[in-house]
Amino acid sequence: MSDPTVPSLHDRLVDCALALIEAGDGEVSLRAVARAAQVSAMAPYRHFADKRALMAAVALRGFAMLEAEAADDAIEAADALTAQGLSYIAFARAHPALFRLMFADDAGMTLPHDQCRGAYALMAARVAHMSPDQAEAGALACWGLVHGLATLALDGRLPPDPVAERAALELMARALVARS
Repeated sequence: MSDPTVPSLHDRLVDCALALIEAGDGEVSLRAVARAAQVSAMAPYRHFADKRALMAAVALRGFAMLEAEAADDAIEAADALTAQGLSYIAFARAHPALFRLMFADDAGMTLPHDQCRGAYALMAARVAHMSPDQAEAGALACWGLVHGLATLALDGRLPPDPVAERAALELMARALVARS
């Protein structure tokens, strides 16, 4: 019987790949991940067909992390929407390489769409509650704003300014409430 407190080799490989990505020490290979996990060079192939499959698993872990940070539904919807946007930007700044991997335009890395939508679905539900007549357009506008701000921050085009970021997100939330 396996110990539930010990991560499976699959999870350990994902953990090690994530650590290597976030360390930014160059190209992450299956061999480097195996070395970090202290397993044979062939062990990752028992869990992942290739590097793209491993990177897809790491990206999915990133989406789960982002969703966990966004899941604050204990406050009023406009404030929760603003807080979620701020956590999205903070996540991108804290995990730049992972964030870029999560949204990479890599045709070979296929992600199950439903497993990548947790934080977006939470945001979309908040927007629908605030502005039911404009739910789809509002969700797209909110995601475009926070993703744009996060990307600008990672590209060095947006200096860290929590006051300005909060003001932009609050403006969007107020606009959604005003439209309802």
